[in-house]
Amino acid sequence: MFTEYKNLPNNSRVWIYQSDREFNQEEIEFITEKSKDFINQWTRHGDDLKGSFTIKYNQFLVLAVDESFNNVSGCSIDSSVRFVQQLQNELQLDLMDKMNITFKDNEHINLVKLTDFQKFVKEKKITQETIVFNNMVNTKEDFENNWEVPAAKSWHKRFLV
Repeated sequence: MFTEYKNLPNNSRVWIYQSDREFNQEEIEFITEKSKDFINQWTRHGDDLKGSFTIKYNQFLVLAVDESFNNVSGCSIDSSVRFVQQLQNELQLDLMDKMNITFKDNEHINLVKLTDFQKFVKEKKITQETIVFNNMVNTKEDFENNWEVPAAKSWHKRFLV
């Protein structure tokens, strides 16, 4: 059951999928339509899930579920992963590569491989103050408050000199 993202409670569970490239306007419309359709049929053992999605910076797809309505199950998570894989195939992009790291350079979003991120740290192109995207957040509240953070306040800090 689709609901507007802004109407989900702060403790809603989120999954963040970052694309290896920016979505164009046509792709955003396609993702929006497909995401609403998926969420409207998303269930847990036959029970509806109350969910939503948002697209950030034309590069991140965020799926969310209000677990106070119904908890997600392994099967419902699997179905969301299949949905994202379908989007990848249809749009010829990568949403699942966890070895990609995104960070901001002023307002520009950069996506690099982990090895390049480490190299940029050594070259001081990335510092403790560099804004990174912490895709490990689990709730809507964490997403809204702790997703875009200085590298020193994220799991990325393990790579800082």
